[in-house]
Amino acid sequence: MSGFLAGLLVAVLPLLAAGFWLGRRTARPSSLAGLGTPVEHATFETLHTASLATPPLRAGLTEETARKAARKLRSLLGTDALCLTDRERVLVWDGVGSHHREEVMARLAGPLDTGRGEAFPLTCDTPDCTVRWAVVAPLTVDDRVHGTLVACAPRESAVLVRAAGEVARWVSVQLELADLDQSRTRLIEAEIRALRAQISPHFIFNSLAVIASFVRTDPERARELLLEFADFTRYSFRRHGDFTTLADELHAIDHYLALVRARFGDRLSVTLQIAPEVLPVALPFLCLQPLVENAVKHGLEGKADKCHIQLTAQDAGAEALVVIEDDGAGMDPEVLRRILAREPGPSGGIGLSNVDDRLRQVYGDDYGLVIETAVGAGMKVTVRLPKYQPGVHSAGRLGG
Repeated sequence: MSGFLAGLLVAVLPLLAAGFWLGRRTARPSSLAGLGTPVEHATFETLHTASLATPPLRAGLTEETARKAARKLRSLLGTDALCLTDRERVLVWDGVGSHHREEVMARLAGPLDTGRGEAFPLTCDTPDCTVRWAVVAPLTVDDRVHGTLVACAPRESAVLVRAAGEVARWVSVQLELADLDQSRTRLIEAEIRALRAQISPHFIFNSLAVIASFVRTDPERARELLLEFADFTRYSFRRHGDFTTLADELHAIDHYLALVRARFGDRLSVTLQIAPEVLPVALPFLCLQPLVENAVKHGLEGKADKCHIQLTAQDAGAEALVVIEDDGAGMDPEVLRRILAREPGPSGGIGLSNVDDRLRQVYGDDYGLVIETAVGAGMKVTVRLPKYQPGVHSAGRLGG
């Protein structure tokens, strides 16, 4: 929490400084009855304007996001013109004096190289041009300059230099948050690719071998299993959406279990208890299937007698509670701890650690896997899924 508050102060204090300066420029006591002092009103307006500029900046620095944010940023500074650049070109010029684009870009080599702001006069032969001075403030992410904010005004102003620097710092914070969001997305995509790679070649080989064994003796059964295999692989390798619904994930699990039952016959029994009201709940893609696969692997493979797997999904108020339990060989809790910590050692645990990591990334550390196990005692995995979480939305049910 202390880190969050520190980050909040870093993001807000520069805006308050800029808001104070804007209040000095825009204070009109007669029009602010009941809204506090002029400076308080200007600070509120500054924070409100900044909130409007935040969404596009949280998507990164592009022509589109710069265009959407530029007017709000110019309003924060109260300047005649403002432009945002990357390292190579002007992304947007808002306000008057756009004929200064090339001149401004020619003066950015220093700030882009050093990361230090500069102020310089603009040369102009247009008599009615109101911008004669430019202030350049770098936009940095992880100590690397990604672009600049350039504020243009009629005359040199030390206050504008300070205010432009503070607003640029705030913009940089938003770009850093955007970079974190993109890194999180890339990490989740990498985790999903790892899960897809984990879909065991042995499982695929065994499934195809089982299907082939029915081709002559029971062609209709072979056809059904082939369709199950096609549906399962189509879901597992789909290309869109980081999230799915509990209904779709359970549907894929049903395909997977049909193939496993065809291989092991009556050695495997499965009980499903699903509350209909939790079926629309969104959750990370390929979140439950690896847990069921783990239950099959540790509950059945390498074991001579029968195995029972139970999967329940219950309504728990603001959450859906999913439990996957098997009566198999279980695991040493210390070995499990090393698997979840991704420590070198036991293999085959990527599914558990992968799912645990992704749940924590999406919902927070309070929502990691809860696993109960011991050698010879089977394994019980509990997953808590908030019914409503910002940013967690299913891509929609696949056809077929």
